[in-house]
Amino acid sequence: MSPLDHASQILDTLLGYLGFAVKIDKDEGPEGLTLMIHSQEDSERLVGKRGATLEDIQYLVNRVLQRHVPGAPRVRVDVDHYRAMREDQMLDQVREVGERVRMTGKPEWLPPMNSYYRRLVHQVFVNDPELQSSSQQGQARYKRMRIAKRPKQG
Repeated sequence: MSPLDHASQILDTLLGYLGFAVKIDKDEGPEGLTLMIHSQEDSERLVGKRGATLEDIQYLVNRVLQRHVPGAPRVRVDVDHYRAMREDQMLDQVREVGERVRMTGKPEWLPPMNSYYRRLVHQVFVNDPELQSSSQQGQARYKRMRIAKRPKQG
């Protein structure tokens, strides 16, 4: 059984014990392994406030998967494309902040975010000749990021 099939079985069992009747699609796309939960009436409950419940479900699925299949790749769990819509919205806001920093020259801090979202933000500015992103140091799960002008070369 592939890691994605195993993760799908873990997710289906977990949600079944919690009383959710859902359909789960598996995808091995460019973002990696993804399990997409489709639910008619339970989407909001599965996502939770600002995606917190969805984050917890994904964490549990990956912990159980790692215990059963050591070295298995991380699996992304989504509900009715919530993550994709949220990522697009968040990246639009980050680009707006970048334009403000470009215009004013004043650095700005973004709200705290987990490592996955910080990596997405870094990708926005990795090839930008004027702006750069940096994360706060420390061990916190959610960290703030700073968008600032790149130092002048030369």
